[in-house]
Amino acid sequence: MDVITAEEKAKLKVRLDALIANRSVISERIAEARALGDLKENAEYHAAREQQGMEEAEIKRLENRIASAQVVDESKTADGVVFIGSTVKLREEGDDEIEVYRLVGESTGSDDPDVIEVTATSPMGEALMKARVGETVRVNAPRGVKRFEIIEVN
Repeated sequence: MDVITAEEKAKLKVRLDALIANRSVISERIAEARALGDLKENAEYHAAREQQGMEEAEIKRLENRIASAQVVDESKTADGVVFIGSTVKLREEGDDEIEVYRLVGESTGSDDPDVIEVTATSPMGEALMKARVGETVRVNAPRGVKRFEIIEVN
């Protein structure tokens, strides 16, 4: 089961709506390319058909994801406990710098350069899930084990 925030679900819905709205545009491109003649050597036709196939697959994936996703009620999460949607301030052991992470169900592509998004299924996300302020979490990173102290959870 996929657990996401209400904000993530809204972004998925916007993406789905945009793809569905684009169906008629692609169909029109295919019809125009088909009118040009020989389909064997018609690159425009084949490109439009390929785009149509990829977008239809993405529509189906998004529809399934939205239908099966469980939206987290962020108001019911315990204070000081990390869960999806939480913003967490961490300090790596042996370092004084504090970094800000946001635990998400799926990367949202946020433009905020001060916040590092981590998915719940990543090594960092798995280590953070259900941790509390003051705890030290162990992250099995590709370059070895790292330890982070949880300074604050919002």
